[in-house]
Formats: sequence, C-alpha cells, structure tokens
Amino acid sequence: MIVITGGAGMIGSIIAWHLNTKLGRNDLVIVDHITHEAQWQNLVHRQYAEYLDKDQLFDFLEGNDDVNAVIHMGAISATTERDFNRLVEANIHYSQDLWAWCTEHQVPFFFASSAATYGDGSLGYDDASVDKLRPLNGYGYSKHFFDQWALKQLPENSPPAWAGFKFFNVYGPNEYHKERMASVAFHTFNQFSQTGAMKLFKGTDNIKGSGVGVKDGEQQRDFVYVKDAASIVAYFFSAALTNKPAPSGIYNIGTGKARSFKDLATNVMTSMGKTPNIEYIDMPLDLQGKYQYYTQAPMAKIRAAGYKSPMTSLEDGVKDYVQNYLMQDDPYC
Repeated sequence: MIVITGGAGMIGSIIAWHLNTKLGRNDLVIVDHITHEAQWQNLVHRQYAEYLDKDQLFDFLEGNDDVNAVIHMGAISATTERDFNRLVEANIHYSQDLWAWCTEHQVPFFFASSAATYGDGSLGYDDASVDKLRPLNGYGYSKHFFDQWALKQLPENSPPAWAGFKFFNVYGPNEYHKERMASVAFHTFNQFSQTGAMKLFKGTDNIKGSGVGVKDGEQQRDFVYVKDAASIVAYFFSAALTNKPAPSGIYNIGTGKARSFKDLATNVMTSMGKTPNIEYIDMPLDLQGKYQYYTQAPMAKIRAAGYKSPMTSLEDGVKDYVQNYLMQDDPYC
C-alpha cells in the first residue's frame, strides 16, 4: 500500500488521482487533517483503502509491513503562518518522524519541499545545493530546515530511496479550499466571474533598492500544472519499486520557463471565452519586502534523473483547468 499524507490537499489528491488512473493503484492510505468544510470533496472521486487523521498515522504504521512507500505532502503550507512553533511541529518534527520510520523499515520516502526555500531568488534557484539560502518567511524556513536535515542523514540514516520536491507555483483542480493561498488562476476565474475584471499588483521602479523595475502585472513565476507535479512524484515512486530507482536528492518541480501574472490571468479569461480586463492595485503591506518578483526552476537535475515527459504549457494547463474543471458543475478532479 501507499501512504499519502496531505492526501486531501491539492497536490496530494492529484497524486492519488494519478496513482488511481495512470498506475491502477487503489491501495492508498489517505492521511490528512481536514479543517475546511468543503475539502472532503477532493476525495470523492478517489479510490483508496483507508482514511486516517494525521494523528492516527504512527499507530497505523506500528507493526505494519505492507507499506510500499510514503508520499509526504502534508504540511502547514501558508506562507503567512506566523506561529513558528506550529511550523516546527507540523513541517519539521512530523517529517523527521516519518523519515525515521521509513529508514527503520526501509520504505521509500518522498516529501514536499517548496520554492519558498529560495527566498527572494537573489541566490538563484539551483536545486544542486541547499546551502546559504535565505527564505523570506517561517514556512519557507521550515521547509529549508528539513531539506538540510535530510541531506545530513546520508547515507546510513536514510530510506532506501527518497526525494524532496521544491514545488514552484502549482495551480490546477482541487485547490478550492486554499482560500487566499490558492493560485492566481483560481482567483482570476472567480474574481472575473463576479466583477468582470481581475486585479493584479502594480509594478515597481526599484525592486528592493536594486534599481531594477518591473511593469504592472509583469511579476513572473514558474507556473506548473498540478497534474505535472503529480506525474513527477509518481515517476519517482514507480522507479523506487524497480531495481533502478531514481537518484535520491532534492529536486525542483517547475516548467523551467517563467511567465507573468498578466499572462496567467489573460489565459484564464480567454479560456472562459471572454475579453481580458485587468486592473492594477498596490501590493498589500504584509507582502512588501517578502515578495518574490521572479522565479524559474532549473529542471536539468530532474531530467538527468530520468523524467522525460514534457511539461504542460501555461496555455494548455490553464485551458484544461478552466474548461474541464472550473466551468463544470463538479469542478473536482
């Protein structure tokens, strides 16, 4: 069986979708702690063997010798989380305990890191090294800490195969419970549907005193479709069950191509069959000084690890998301 923590979340539930529909695996144990009233709907189309609250997992694992892999997507994922003690417990200690169990029982372990570990991007986005990075918030630091800790366990205190995934800006179905932290694609669809316009942040003439500016709406991200993110995780899982697992390590998950928020919002509106209408607003105070103006994921390392499938273009990903999910009576994957 396959344990998926955070399995009722966006990425976790789409990993379950991929395992169900592409690999024919229904022996899934979904682990989560649902707090949003509608989040259970991320599971209604899934086939799985068991659902557990996150606090029940270790009792379930005790004496269990049927686990093929642990896919650990569960975390506090809000970049605005201010309680660092909660981040330590959920994102560091819980992950360390799962790593220790997988090491003891020789079970492959795959976990979610984040592009938030790269901070403002001034040190680049190279997944070949995690040293000297400076995250901009407690969430990013909690992920960075665990990345560093995992690498320090090598080689004798590690699962037989493992990988950490630095997810860049993931968008797509089953993110509806994330509220403010949902993707700009989701917010564009809703805001444009309700008001006839989408509000994006104004640019600046001087990013953090660098003398470099950015135009309105031209802040850039590496937007990755959630089905691609799930496909990559499933590739590492599948390889781990063979005698040629993919190399263990920390990997970026993006597309390798930065696109602007203006591009993203425009594609959402055109996918709705509408004429785009964008308005520009000042950046909120709580994001000033903690905002990434540009991210782009180098993908050479993951390609070298054997993942060959092409990444979905922004245009194709947004079209699938809008027309096959957001515009449907049942938007869940």
